[in-house]
Amino acid sequence: MLTQQHGAIRRGLQLVLFVAALCMIPAGIAAQSSEQPSSFVGDVAKQVLLDPTTYAPAIIGYDATIRDWKTSQPFFRNGFMERNSRFTATGLPYGPPLSYSEGNRQIALDALTNLSSSILNNVVDRSVERMLLKAHPEHRKLIRTLGWVERISFGITMSYVLSAEHYRQAQLNTRLADQLGLK
Repeated sequence: MLTQQHGAIRRGLQLVLFVAALCMIPAGIAAQSSEQPSSFVGDVAKQVLLDPTTYAPAIIGYDATIRDWKTSQPFFRNGFMERNSRFTATGLPYGPPLSYSEGNRQIALDALTNLSSSILNNVVDRSVERMLLKAHPEHRKLIRTLGWVERISFGITMSYVLSAEHYRQAQLNTRLADQLGLK
């Protein structure tokens, strides 16, 4: 499950350059209009930075993964192997786990990767929203509402994909560690 999630995230990041190029189109349009290009870029940047949907998926994914990692530590101290190949010293499933600090570093890097995906989504969303508002000012409320729906839907979906399995695993780890008397 995790390998599929991270593969999907990597594929999404490969699209960053393509989408970044597409993001330059609205900036070019703004530069040609009477609007100052810096206000377009500045306004989009400000909207993205102040939007909680930019940060929520990365924070939730980090929280879930770190809980899973922390609740796995009693098992590792007692000789259990790590199932997730991303967190093994060998890079293979069911291998010796990474050190605690190396696992924390991996989780932090994953959170930054997830944050970049959210930033990218919100930059594209806000840029398209701005272009649509300029083209159709009479539909301002509809366009803004659809923008919020898209950002919230993306955030919820990404948060679920990044966290659900980790939260389940952390609960299972806690229960099993208690049953086995692992500390």
